[in-house]
This record gives sequence, C-alpha cells and structure tokens, in this order.
Amino acid sequence: MSVPYAKLPAWAEYGLIPLVNLVVAFLISGLVVLIVGESPLEAAYHMINGAFGRGEYIGFTLYYTTTFIFTGLSVAVAFHCGLFNIGTEGQAYIGGIGVALACLAFDRTLPWYLVFPIAIVGASFFGALWALIPGWLQAKRGSHIVITTIMFNFIAASLMNYLLNKVFKPLGSMSLETRTFDAGGQLPKLDWLMSIFGLSVGSAPFNISFLLALLVSFGVWVLIWRTKLGYEMRTMGHSPAAARYAGIKEAKIIIITMMLSGALAGMMALNPIMGEQFRMQLDFVQGAGFVGIAVALMGRSHPAGIIPAALLFGMLYQGGAEISFEMPSISRDMIVIIQGLVILFAGALEHMFRPAITRIVLGLSPKTSDVAATKGA
Repeated sequence: MSVPYAKLPAWAEYGLIPLVNLVVAFLISGLVVLIVGESPLEAAYHMINGAFGRGEYIGFTLYYTTTFIFTGLSVAVAFHCGLFNIGTEGQAYIGGIGVALACLAFDRTLPWYLVFPIAIVGASFFGALWALIPGWLQAKRGSHIVITTIMFNFIAASLMNYLLNKVFKPLGSMSLETRTFDAGGQLPKLDWLMSIFGLSVGSAPFNISFLLALLVSFGVWVLIWRTKLGYEMRTMGHSPAAARYAGIKEAKIIIITMMLSGALAGMMALNPIMGEQFRMQLDFVQGAGFVGIAVALMGRSHPAGIIPAALLFGMLYQGGAEISFEMPSISRDMIVIIQGLVILFAGALEHMFRPAITRIVLGLSPKTSDVAATKGA
C-alpha cells in the first residue's frame, strides 16, 4: 500500500498530524456551539471538568477508555493486514456470550480472580469464532470483508436478542438480561490505583479490566512489530502481491488476523458485563465497536496512539454528559455531532493538512513537495 506523500518523522506522523486534525475538529465544534447561542469556552470547561474534575469523573472517563482500547486494537490489527473490520460491534456482542457463560457457571463457586481468566478465554473464543466466518469468506470465496462484517453485526444483534429472550433470561423476568452475577462474576474496582493520587473512584465502574487493556496493548505491539506473524500481516497489508511472491499464505494470514481482531473485540465485553452491570443486558456494547474505528484511525493503528485516542473519546463521552447537564441548550445530539467531527477529521479527512505539514516540517517548496508525492506514489 503505497503512500502518496513524502515520509515524515514519527513525531509528525503520529503526533503533529493527529493533533492538528483534532484542533480543527474542536474549532469547528466551537462554531457549532456558538451557533446555538452558547459559549464554546464554557462548553470546553464543562467537558474537561466533567471528564477530569473529580476522582469519580476520572473513573468514568477511564471506564469508557478501557472499552475503546479493546475495540480500537481490534480494528487496528485488521488494518495492518489490509482488512477493514467493521464487525467489531457484532464480535463484541458475541464475546459477551462467552463472558456470561463463564460467570453464570462459576460465579457462585469460584472467586473473581479465577472466573476472570475463564471469562477472558470465553470472550476471546466467541469473538474470534464470530470473526472467523467473514475471514474465511474473504480468504476462500473473495467476499468483501466490509460487507460480510456489516451483515454479521445485524445477525449478532438478532442472535443476542433471541438468546436473552429464550435462553439466558431468568424465569418470570420481563427484562432482556441474565440474572445478576454473584461476587465471583464481579470485577473489583481500582480504588487502590486512584488512592495513590489522593482520589476516590466513587460510584464509577473503573475496574481491573483497564489493566488488562494496557497489557493487551503491549501484547499487540509485540505481535505486530516483533513476531514473524506480525511481519507477515504487515506485508500482506502493504502489498498482497509481494506477500504472495514471498511465499506467505494469503488465506491463512487473513483468517488468523480476523480471528485475532475478533478476540480483541470480544474482550471488550469484560468491562461492561463483569465491571459495571454484573449481568449481560441487551445492547451492552452501545456503539463502542464503531467508535473503535475512529480510535484506530486517530491512533494510526499503533497501541501507543490508540491508548490516548481512546482516552480522548472517553473524555468526549463522560465530558459530553456533563455538558448536557450544565448547558441544557446543548443536547446529547450536539455532543454526537462533536464526536462525529472528531471522527471526520481523524478518519475521512486525515490527510487534509498533510501536504502543508509536509512542506513545513521538511522545508519543501510546493513544487518539491509535489515531486516527493509523485515519487511516493
């Protein structure tokens, strides 16, 4: 996959360009706030205060961050192989089945620290299994991964509805959810971590799955940049023809990559199911799979970029709720618009400012920059 621009230093590629895109997104968001007759500075204050003003607010922000790290890593792993996995949402749904089965089976007999590893395996297995089918269809039948993963999102939602209604719902209950897990199915909060900084997590569901997300991020970095499999995945993503010439088995790499991506998506279910709700409810994913696409794009598919990008979207989710409460004229839909602008500039328009930044950073004239771009192509 050739890049039609001159190569930039890492600090510009992974730091400056995302930062410029983010600043422009927030400036335009400020104009939107101004149009509805409110102060952009006041809105910015409430967003930052709502996300980081108190220990409890930070806990909620990091709770959302945990979810977005998993889904961002899921999308990023597929990106490296040249695959656009839009099915993270559905894979997280199905991963929740693995979590629920582990908790329902062992929450009354085993402590949480034994149930947790079983739930991790269950979430990963079910998520990988759901991603296996689109991966196999892409590798063996040429079915486009975008189309199949979108369809599998709808299938996963319908399957979850059926299972909660017919299988998991307790007898006599009207709610589409499992029974509440006992202590063995509930993850502990990270109170001790917050107390180091003199803060209290309060009612925020900030739990130990955050540490798992950081550990998995490191594991993904090792996989992609320090293993033979990761090299084969990146080669496939850059040039399938070169990968085939080098003897890399295309179908095998596609299937393995999709299963890894699905496993990461499935682990997202640990955070809301075991860390907040203590049961599996309908729509527990709440769009996190699609946010993961923006997180992966903004983080340049690198764990070191995905973690701060996930934190940014965690801030938007938690801080956006505070804005809606403190400034009623800015509805929740307006917050979605702000999130959409960030996604727009981080994804669809991520190269909008690249030519100008390239000229500034590399000291190129417009004509020289165009020549460099032609050579890069």
